[in-house]
Amino acid sequence: MAGAGHLRWEPRCQQPLPNRAPVRPGPEFLTRSYTFYPNRLFRAYQFYYRDPSCREPAHSLLIKGRVRLRRASWVTRGATEADYNLYKVGVVFHSRRALLEVAGRLDHSKASRDCAHRLPPARAWLPGALYELLGAGAERDCAAALGFTMHDLSLVRVQRRLQPERRAAPRLVEELYLGDIHTDQAERRHYRPTGYQRPLQSALHHAHPCPACSLIARSDEHHPPVLPPQVALPLRLGGRWVSPGCEVRPAVLFLTRLFTFQGHNRSWEGYYHHFSDPTCRQPTFTVYAAGRYTKGTPSAKVRGGTELVFQVTRARVTPMDQVTTAMLNFSEPSSCGGPGAWALGAERDITATNGCLPLGIRLPHVEYELFRMERDPLGQSLLFIGQRPTDGSSPDTPEKRPTSYQAPLVLCDSVAWGFSPQHGAQLQTPVRGGTPCPHVAPLPVLLLVLRPALLQWL
Repeated sequence: MAGAGHLRWEPRCQQPLPNRAPVRPGPEFLTRSYTFYPNRLFRAYQFYYRDPSCREPAHSLLIKGRVRLRRASWVTRGATEADYNLYKVGVVFHSRRALLEVAGRLDHSKASRDCAHRLPPARAWLPGALYELLGAGAERDCAAALGFTMHDLSLVRVQRRLQPERRAAPRLVEELYLGDIHTDQAERRHYRPTGYQRPLQSALHHAHPCPACSLIARSDEHHPPVLPPQVALPLRLGGRWVSPGCEVRPAVLFLTRLFTFQGHNRSWEGYYHHFSDPTCRQPTFTVYAAGRYTKGTPSAKVRGGTELVFQVTRARVTPMDQVTTAMLNFSEPSSCGGPGAWALGAERDITATNGCLPLGIRLPHVEYELFRMERDPLGQSLLFIGQRPTDGSSPDTPEKRPTSYQAPLVLCDSVAWGFSPQHGAQLQTPVRGGTPCPHVAPLPVLLLVLRPALLQWL
């Protein structure tokens, strides 16, 4: 909404909020707590669970090492590259079942079987006992035998922002973005991240409300956090869902997403706005896609998830900068949008050419998806859609269906999100129906401070 010379946004639809979907590909359910010291040492806890609500602890990892910042990343703008060394990795099992499951993962080669012998027999398991996987007392790196790495520390970024407060001054929020985890577990030992995971919240300056933050901050390997109960939400697609902020994916992709679902006829349409910078202020191109989706079925692999199949039958592309426009004009004739020249800011249909080869878009297209709905501490609806494969491929077969989620979309059902090709802006206009969104605030209230070479104290 434009008013008084300001572009006005719905703050709850734009501002990232803490969520409780700690799901990694596999699936793995975990929470994390990292502490960095002025002498560059760090201590990290990773708490693994049997359930997606993180109420049934399985085992905890204690990780100690050193991290050293190197330089600003020349691949992922806004990030800093780092080196790390691990001194110790220990595991505490919270049940005999968890011990047997981890030991079973080690029984694949002679080296890993030797590591399995370092773990106690199930009958000798002691609650609270710490078993070293890597350290002075370990003959070999048994953490590596389990496929464990801390490569997420090789790409870091700290972001500061102001969280608007009703009837109070804005609250400072600090978030730590660490490198993404490869969706193929076999590739994790070799993969170096180019995107991010969901951010860690600062224990002192975190977003509010965050019921899980203090629980996780007070926990250790012997006392894993048990998160508050969560009400399961049925998947009810409908309305408009939008990215709460700029999303960073592997292969240096910066984008925002908007989806509209029509539940009565299971049709959908979406806008993917791509940018060249990590703040999503320099647009490169926009893709509009539309199609239909099937009725969802509960996932047998990812508890709490719903499996759907999406068809993409129509698409349009809008080049938003001179480089993309030139690339499309120099592409093979009829490979993207048929005859005729591309123009900056002009949308063209690519359905008749079966997609757009230069942008990697194929039509018609089928994707096997994973969805989940949650409600954040403020009662706002969140929609999680399956994480995209790290290798840039598409989940176009049932075997490639995601087992984890992307950053959530937020529901803005009472706001129609339109897009200005000339400015790449997300404009709001009110629509009838739906729950009224709270009072909006001028965009300048939400400040973003990037510090690509920060963590000076490391």
